[in-house]
Amino acid sequence: MTTQRTSGRRKQAFAAAAAVAALLTTAACGGGGSDDSGKGSSTGAAGFDAANNKVAQASLAKKGGTLKFGGAQDADSWDTTRGYYGFMWNFARYYSRQLVTGKTEPGKAGATLTPDLATGLAKVTDGGKTYTYTLRDGVTWEDGKPITSKDVKYGIERVWAQDVLSGGPVYLKDVLDPKGAYKGPYKDTSKDKLGLKAIDTPDDKTIVFHLPEANSDFEEILGLVSASPVRQDMDTKSKYGLHPFSSGPYKFASYSPGKELTLVRNDKWNQASDPIRKANPDKITVTFFSDANQLDQRLLNGDLDLDINQTGMSPQGRTTALKEHKANLDNPVSGYIRYAVFPQSVKPFDNIECRKAVIYGADHVSLQTARGGPVAGGDIGTNMLPPSVPGAEGQKYDPYEIAGANKSGNEAKAKEALKACGQPNGFKTTIAVRNNKPVEVATAQSLQASLKKIGIDAQIDQYDGSQTTGIIGSPANVAKKGYGIIIMGWGPDFPTVQGFGLPLWDSKYILDSGNSNYALIKDKTIDGLFDSYVTTLDNAGKEKIATEINHKVMEGAYYLPFVFEKFINWRSDNLANVYTTDNYSGMYDFVNLGLKNPKK
Repeated sequence: MTTQRTSGRRKQAFAAAAAVAALLTTAACGGGGSDDSGKGSSTGAAGFDAANNKVAQASLAKKGGTLKFGGAQDADSWDTTRGYYGFMWNFARYYSRQLVTGKTEPGKAGATLTPDLATGLAKVTDGGKTYTYTLRDGVTWEDGKPITSKDVKYGIERVWAQDVLSGGPVYLKDVLDPKGAYKGPYKDTSKDKLGLKAIDTPDDKTIVFHLPEANSDFEEILGLVSASPVRQDMDTKSKYGLHPFSSGPYKFASYSPGKELTLVRNDKWNQASDPIRKANPDKITVTFFSDANQLDQRLLNGDLDLDINQTGMSPQGRTTALKEHKANLDNPVSGYIRYAVFPQSVKPFDNIECRKAVIYGADHVSLQTARGGPVAGGDIGTNMLPPSVPGAEGQKYDPYEIAGANKSGNEAKAKEALKACGQPNGFKTTIAVRNNKPVEVATAQSLQASLKKIGIDAQIDQYDGSQTTGIIGSPANVAKKGYGIIIMGWGPDFPTVQGFGLPLWDSKYILDSGNSNYALIKDKTIDGLFDSYVTTLDNAGKEKIATEINHKVMEGAYYLPFVFEKFINWRSDNLANVYTTDNYSGMYDFVNLGLKNPKK
């Protein structure tokens, strides 16, 4: 997930900042005081790390009130087919349901699948190629009409309409129709527009998936919001993200892109049909800010309850929060890797030695510091597989001695690599970075400074972070702009090497728009390892292949990892039933948050 899903379910490729309470003064509501004990504060904050992999103040959540989010970045799309930012997947469970979803439990348990629209997990037959589900009784749309198996099928079919609905994950398309025979519902010639042969709907309550080949992660893929139902008569195609039709406890009341979003209760939602959602608040608002520092100040002031982007506070707000409001903070491992990536379409990064020059020339301590240091930034990243993914080796695998001898950069090896790539005096390039992320801009500046020492003149181009899909997600635009280095981050869509690395490293995932394989990796060995992985059903075998894929990616020098990310996240004094979840890369699980005092 980019931080944007990514990452991706955990992506998220994933957004930006932190969180606080209701619309009163700092003293009354957003305080917390300096609390080094971590045992809570006089204003009611739960204490430092109180919601990190455990539930804070669960019993204090009351029904009612307005839950107030802030954000430094809007979603890439609120359309369940198109959204790929991790916070979007998290938030979308307010207005969308899936056959299965992550448990509403803290930590690793949150990444375990549980039934949602379905009565149970899949009945799997035919050697792992057939998955059968039955829908619950009483599941309805926001107009009260029943949600049917055909609605689920149609919602999934929309993933095939990449010419109209690009940007989201395409796992479903690749697993169910690897040859691309189906052309999507908008080009479907069958009368009911439900012509995808891989899915049967024998009646309104039954849905059967027929995989051409077994995929050991298929049920994980059905847990993504891209498998949400969509009703044909309410499908507004490319405009659907402006007002999705709700299958969950809340529905869209108003939305002004980049400014605000308001959800209100869906009065046709039936609690008895939904084992996942408590639907505590009466209303949910999101206010978007163009400046992350302004967002942090509003959190600190007590005007907002939490940050929707869930990627940590910016340096200025973080410093104040750690000093004066420590009891309002958590310090989770995010599951994201923050990195620079080198598109091979931009010279001289088509040469592996030029890529290595940047890796060796970077000051990794400076980059870690720019990201927030060991606490707010994370451990120095030495490879591209997050610690939460089976097969990961953490800092034990460090092929470029990034956390070892080359921690502050290796000028000699960098100049050696420059000579080997035919650029002994260095070269000019451009670093692309999102303009609404101060931490990313600081990272770009750190990299720029260290590269200057080895003769690489890197200019920084700050682009509109809300336009990622069309700017860095377009290989043609990347080549045109000469973006030799892209600053980015990624977390697992689901906690496997397929759920993390497939969109980044498999050649099938190079797309004209909404591309995430920014390096344009076309490696037959890597593609072949992914092909082997998806048909490997034993966990030990899957882990071995995951490790091999990571090694191949690092050997290609396509990436400069910065950190295995940690971040400082804010929750308001008024927030209750708060916990971080591995389902969304260490974010707070939004779906069952409540308020202690709904009248604030």
